[in-house]
Amino acid sequence: MTESMAKPKAERTPRARKPRTKVAGSNQSTQSNRHCGDSKITAMIRFSAPLLRPAGTAKSVSWTFLTLPRAASAKLPSRGMNSVAGTLNGLAFRATLEPDGRGGHWLKVERKLREAAGAQAGDVISLEIAPVAEEPEPKVPADLRKTLAAGPPNARATWSDITPVARRDWIQWIESAKREETRLKRIASACDMLAKGKRRPCCFDRSGMYAKSLSCPVAANDVP
Repeated sequence: MTESMAKPKAERTPRARKPRTKVAGSNQSTQSNRHCGDSKITAMIRFSAPLLRPAGTAKSVSWTFLTLPRAASAKLPSRGMNSVAGTLNGLAFRATLEPDGRGGHWLKVERKLREAAGAQAGDVISLEIAPVAEEPEPKVPADLRKTLAAGPPNARATWSDITPVARRDWIQWIESAKREETRLKRIASACDMLAKGKRRPCCFDRSGMYAKSLSCPVAANDVP
């Protein structure tokens, strides 16, 4: 007798699906894509630091400061000023970190921010920060603004054409002068160089590491 029935097809073994990796704490977006205010924050830098009062001032001084740990400073894109956004003791804020002249950074904490964060001098506070996507416009000192307004049109044209970071470099170079006489000379030199099309101050070390023109405040010994 001839076998007329075809052999049944071999059963297919179901293909195992790879489990999806779930990022802890994620909800359709990872922690590296957070928002603070109107800035998109990536690569958050987390650290803690004591809040200090500057030396040579009364206890009622309105501002305090903190220095960033070396590991935190190393993650910033520049040894000079860095505008950041994030949280201080959980409170959202934006600020510009200053260079300490040693390759690190420090942060001036105004009284309004300190009080809103529920902190006082001597407290160890926690921060989460990241560089902002776009640098904000720096505040132009009154004496520089008046000199630019009264100076040659070419100086004002160059000033308007450069980036906020470049304008900040000019301002920082002027304000790092130790004496008023030096400051006035730098303002005049800045207007002259800008009029000639120079977009950055000549030989300015924005980190303060070589010229030693920038530094962190000295902390008072009586904190807290």
